[in-house]
Amino acid sequence: MTATVKDTRLHIRCNQQVRHLLDKAAAHSHMSVSEFVLQNAVHHAQAVLAAHETITLSQEDFALFLKALDTPVTPNAALQRAFACHDEQVR
Repeated sequence: MTATVKDTRLHIRCNQQVRHLLDKAAAHSHMSVSEFVLQNAVHHAQAVLAAHETITLSQEDFALFLKALDTPVTPNAALQRAFACHDEQVR
């Protein structure tokens, strides 16, 4: 069994009502308050990141996306000018 090294601290201040709530919830979960807060904060952080960093498409939308990738459109005049401008600036 490997132990995870905990090498940073997170300090949180709260009022008495919040502390009492966390103490009770942690006790019901058979955890320390630190374990309870950390576990729930990590779970919520993962959910927030998944919501903001994941794209989910229906089967139909995914098929349309793949079709768009396979059949690129011809660059219009504005895009051609942008490419030319980029070439001039990068060289």
